[in-house]
Amino acid sequence: MEEEKLVRINKFLSESGYCSRREADRLIEQGRITINGVVPEMGTKIGPNDEVRANGQLIQEKNDNRIYLVLNKPTGIECTTNLDVRENVVSYLDYPERVFPIGRLDKASEGLLLLTNDGDIVNKILRARNNHEKEYIVTVNKTITDRFIESMANGIPILDTITRKCKVEQVSKNTFRIVLTQGLNRQIRRMCEYLDYEVVALKRTRIMNISLDVPVGEYRLLTAKEMEGLNELISQSSKTEEASLPSNKSKFTGSRNYDERNR
Repeated sequence: MEEEKLVRINKFLSESGYCSRREADRLIEQGRITINGVVPEMGTKIGPNDEVRANGQLIQEKNDNRIYLVLNKPTGIECTTNLDVRENVVSYLDYPERVFPIGRLDKASEGLLLLTNDGDIVNKILRARNNHEKEYIVTVNKTITDRFIESMANGIPILDTITRKCKVEQVSKNTFRIVLTQGLNRQIRRMCEYLDYEVVALKRTRIMNISLDVPVGEYRLLTAKEMEGLNELISQSSKTEEASLPSNKSKFTGSRNYDERNR
């Protein structure tokens, strides 16, 4: 078998639309992937005649039917593809084709979450995530002061680092808008806690060029214009590999929601 026909198992799983490369690596570590009936080592390469299974499910060749969704995630839903987790986002969405989230949104938070079956775009967005804006509306448990706004904007020491400077704007007595360009674990909640504030409600309203415009619990497909803008942003920030995205315009129009499916 010629070397150029071999591909790493995590890349194969990503391109097939089963999961992202990062999730593929986790599945391999957990022994949930087999190649020709054998659990592989990390970095194993496969050829066109090899049989790959994930959790016993046969994985087919590259899926050209690319799907990109905007979900307004309710609170209480976990951003995981592990179906054993109660209230996981995959079961909640109940989409007719397998999709997985791009990044995470805390269980206690609501708002914009992107989902796809395109593992490549997940890698491109997450790899360059520090250059991409994410906007949130946050309500805290007491009156916001000028000092609070200034401190949040200029950096807070959490998780053995200092948060990057960001845009912060007071919206009302207890509510502010914040635009981040990094994604530390529970970042906004930790920043507020450092200043002795508690987050009462947190909603993500924008990721890069994509804004939230559907009711809580509903979803829609990305538009052609949004995909064009997303492609441009990824291309500007990606330095390691080509960032072009499939056009697949038939998937960019129309929308479906829970009411339409009588959920």
